[in-house]
Amino acid sequence: MSLKRKFIILGLFTLAAYAGSISRGESLLWLIAALLSASLITSLFLPRWLLQRLSVTRNGPKRGIENETVVFTVEVKNHGWLPRFMVEVVDRLPFISVSKPDGGADYQLLGNINYLASGKKSSFEVPVLCEKRGLYSLGPVGLTSSFPLGLAQARRMTKQGQQRFTIYPNVFPILNLPLLGAPSQIHRGGYLLPEGAGAAEFSGLREYRRGDNPRHIHWPTTARLNDLMVKEFEPLASACLWIAVDLAGDANVGKGKHSTAEYAIRIAASIAGYACNHNMHSRLLAETQSGTLRIASGKGEYHYQCILDALAVVEANGKTAYAQLLRQIALDCQRGETIVLLLSEPAMRSTATLQALALLRTKGAHLFAVLFDRNSFALGGKPSATIENDAFYAGLLELGAQTRIIRKGDDLMAAFNL
Repeated sequence: MSLKRKFIILGLFTLAAYAGSISRGESLLWLIAALLSASLITSLFLPRWLLQRLSVTRNGPKRGIENETVVFTVEVKNHGWLPRFMVEVVDRLPFISVSKPDGGADYQLLGNINYLASGKKSSFEVPVLCEKRGLYSLGPVGLTSSFPLGLAQARRMTKQGQQRFTIYPNVFPILNLPLLGAPSQIHRGGYLLPEGAGAAEFSGLREYRRGDNPRHIHWPTTARLNDLMVKEFEPLASACLWIAVDLAGDANVGKGKHSTAEYAIRIAASIAGYACNHNMHSRLLAETQSGTLRIASGKGEYHYQCILDALAVVEANGKTAYAQLLRQIALDCQRGETIVLLLSEPAMRSTATLQALALLRTKGAHLFAVLFDRNSFALGGKPSATIENDAFYAGLLELGAQTRIIRKGDDLMAAFNL
């Protein structure tokens, strides 16, 4: 029952008690009417008085990770001469979905202060689950009370606790990716270069075979073993990654965290983390309604943090077709660079996308494709049983792409650590 209805009902009882006492003149009815009147007055003014001379602050982290629990500390202090009791602390935390107190649809109940003596302070911790990535505005934190009868509620909002809070995608560890080295990064990593891509690194010794280049004979070992030994070489280099995130509105299927866009963002962040851990260059490109998200090539922790900051706040509301995004990449990609594809667009654009991928291959780029099963992400949808036989998937294989197929509910860590 709402506070307003409770107040109206008690008011009607009070009027009825006064009407009965006037008509009958009995002292008991006058006493009942007086008690009801006192209850109404008390329920109106006491909650407001309880909130006077109180201050409240909320302190806590400014960053969190999806599915992680963060802890905020709330402190309430009584600056008055008299004690306060039955006070509630409320706050605006838009990234959680919990029961909301009456009269404050945008605010969540953090806790209760049952009794607070004069000049004292009380503090408590509030664990909060970070449900979904994004940039949120928290606060202001406030106080409410409906003591003693719950007939009226007083609320006082402060200027404390207003801050920005960033929730980052939940990154999963990747142990290895099927990548090839880039000629521009030769001798800087452990990935094989394509055949004929350039110089090679020494990898070991073996016995001489007919036709081996005499210049590769290792004479000190040959003299020691009394047998011809030659040096073996492998073309090794570091990989370069260009992560292309499709944030077009019609490419996003599903709701909340179980949408193709959220899966794609989480995968993009995890692959960027893999590049950082292996000292690889990586860059990122996406198109949203607010403009182009472009992060230049770089490596290291700071570069990775820039990618995380960007992916934490992007929205899947763009209008740019993925093929157009890939053509932008083709204008600037390096030979041997690996393009990370996150494919979830409608089937009607698959031909244009394959043409753009063919252009990337002519530029010497490698393809690592993550293909989302759109049917599994649709509301009430079921996984497609024929996606491996799809013409688009066959086109990816013809272009030499390494592929991963992702469906709703898949364990991403298992899918990328085969």
